[in-house]
Amino acid sequence: MAFSIGRSRKKSSAAKKGAFTASSGSAAALPMPAPELPCPAQWQLYEALRSAVPVIDAAFRKIVRLCGGFTVHADDPEAQAFLDRFCECVPVNANGSSLQEFADRMLDSLLLYGNAVGELLTDPESGRITGLAAAHPRTLIVRQEDAASCRFYTPSGKNGKPIPIAHPERILFIPMHPTIGGVYGVSVLNGLPAISRVLLRIYECIGQNYDRAGNVRYAVTYRPGNDPAAAAYANEHAAEIAAAWQQGMEGVRQGQVQDFIVTGDVEIRAIGAENHMPDTEIPVRQLLEQIVAKLSIPPFLLGLNWSSTERMSSQQADILTSELEYFRRLLTPTLLKILRTALHGEGFLCEPRICWEHIDLQDETELAEARLKNAQAYEIELQNRMTEARMRKENEDV
Repeated sequence: MAFSIGRSRKKSSAAKKGAFTASSGSAAALPMPAPELPCPAQWQLYEALRSAVPVIDAAFRKIVRLCGGFTVHADDPEAQAFLDRFCECVPVNANGSSLQEFADRMLDSLLLYGNAVGELLTDPESGRITGLAAAHPRTLIVRQEDAASCRFYTPSGKNGKPIPIAHPERILFIPMHPTIGGVYGVSVLNGLPAISRVLLRIYECIGQNYDRAGNVRYAVTYRPGNDPAAAAYANEHAAEIAAAWQQGMEGVRQGQVQDFIVTGDVEIRAIGAENHMPDTEIPVRQLLEQIVAKLSIPPFLLGLNWSSTERMSSQQADILTSELEYFRRLLTPTLLKILRTALHGEGFLCEPRICWEHIDLQDETELAEARLKNAQAYEIELQNRMTEARMRKENEDV
């Protein structure tokens, strides 16, 4: 994605001044923090970490899917029809469409990089939205201008000097867990590279151990003994034993079972059979527990069945639901900005609303049993009411 660059409009001195002043009542604003620059090397590390540890990639995809979809509503029927078409058909980059697709890409970028960057593509004449673009965070530099606003730059200037973006109102920027006084967010993977490095080292050692001991190799030892004739033809006997052994191994590859018959003192043993593969289940599980705790996903949803009866409890479901609702709160303002711009470009003044789908993480069996019990309870209540009404009528007749 290429951001449009140029000179941005200068803000008034009152806006630059800021809202916070010193306690003495002077007009001097609090000093702004030093400009924070992105860290592309750290983002590359996160990308490599996601590619190397499949659990992390699976967790990101699960979170994006569990966040669910949303519907858009407007009070004006004509505006509602336009929003339905827009949400379903708006182009996203060069290979996607729909506002849901754009939201999923922004959420995936939030999880991986801690920042999500997008742009509103508009028609230069009419100002209508022609598409949405999701970009890598390295394509945008964000600097805090005062206590309540930021300025956007593109890093493609001469001599490495950033250039202000001409239309900052088209930029969509979402940080997650920004540091105090900073503008850039923090990735979910923050703090995991050290643990993942140990985990990958264990997996590498497991592969090396299987290369050494997993592929069984045999040592065939022929001892001629004290017989002078056998000692004289020891080399010939060893060559015959080697040829017979090789022939037997090739027969096994073809599905033929062949016996190995020799005379004399011959010893056959597997190389490294006295050694045992180190048990890595406990350290690997401890490291995976740290990763899963950071990702806030129950382990069995990632295929980690550490217990035969493991299932999601109501407390785990509530915690995961709160995490998903937090991601929704991050995306909602940006989605509303897109919808408002789209409506205003078409001449509608109504305010759009976003309704997210209900997050339901409970077991379908439990839900069916709960509905059955509620129906049975309602039936019993009806029977009790009918019995009370009949008894009351009998008492009145008496």
